[in-house]
Amino acid sequence: MDQNTECKSKTNRVLVTGGAGFIGSHIVDRLMENGNEVIVFDNLSSGKIGFIEHHLDKPNFTLIKGDLLEAEKLETVCQGIDLVYHVAANPDVRLGAVDTKVHFDQNITATYNLLEAMRKSDVPNIVFTSTSTVYGEATIIPTPEEYGPLIPISLYGASKLACEALITSYCHTFDMNSWIFRFANIIGDRSTHGIIFDFINKLKINSEQLEILGDGRQEKSYLHVSECIDAILFAVKNSRDAVNIFNVGSDDTINPTRIGEIIVEEMGLEDVEFTYTGGKRGWKGDVPRMLLGIKKLKGAGWCPDYSSERSVREAVRVLVEASL
Repeated sequence: MDQNTECKSKTNRVLVTGGAGFIGSHIVDRLMENGNEVIVFDNLSSGKIGFIEHHLDKPNFTLIKGDLLEAEKLETVCQGIDLVYHVAANPDVRLGAVDTKVHFDQNITATYNLLEAMRKSDVPNIVFTSTSTVYGEATIIPTPEEYGPLIPISLYGASKLACEALITSYCHTFDMNSWIFRFANIIGDRSTHGIIFDFINKLKINSEQLEILGDGRQEKSYLHVSECIDAILFAVKNSRDAVNIFNVGSDDTINPTRIGEIIVEEMGLEDVEFTYTGGKRGWKGDVPRMLLGIKKLKGAGWCPDYSSERSVREAVRVLVEASL
């Protein structure tokens, strides 16, 4: 029995880096539901105890407060682990334009430290949450996993691509297995950044006007976090290559103006003026058009139930209620 099959045929000791964050905490919920022993490693810089507090008193759950830059501590944590979900990262794409080192440290160095700890502790399996930004401004839409060359235009995208390269090279050099997921925009309950979060906060401050970055016509794919977790767990269970790379997204796109309209509707506001900063990009590194090809996931047997608009509306309802 190979490591892949063995990993899926027993109760696992699973390490989730960034497990107190938005996507990480949803992964933790599902892993706990499935009866795994779950260890969360998180420095709580952006993650929140509240997202995982319902697990704190369970015997198969452990929270370890620590940073992925603490290499020795990480090596101790990796002892006896079967599978790592590596979700921890600095996800702020715009930050790279003002702080050029943050994504290097918190994404690339952090991933290297984790892989080294896994190597030294003989941890065979890693799931990595990557991003559509590794493709840069793709000329093929929808963009398949085989698209290349990959030319990211943000430091965030570059850091995630570097992490992917480290992971695949470790897999081939040290007989490890990996599942790499390139996400569209993932949205939903517990989200702490992004366009929906920003728009709601702007409208709470000024309910008469909403500033939209760029021209409001950027077309991007959005997927509800519940469907994202479904896709991840499905692919981990049903793919058995040493390196497995999947796009995760919806079949369509939505633009910022329409997102603004949905938020205004769900907040019960009227006569809100939309203003635009202008230009096709919202910020340096923004990709104006993104739609991932998900034929590979569909071929394996998974497809999303939600459109981008339905994902947005579901996320808005929850986040608006949470903001009251």
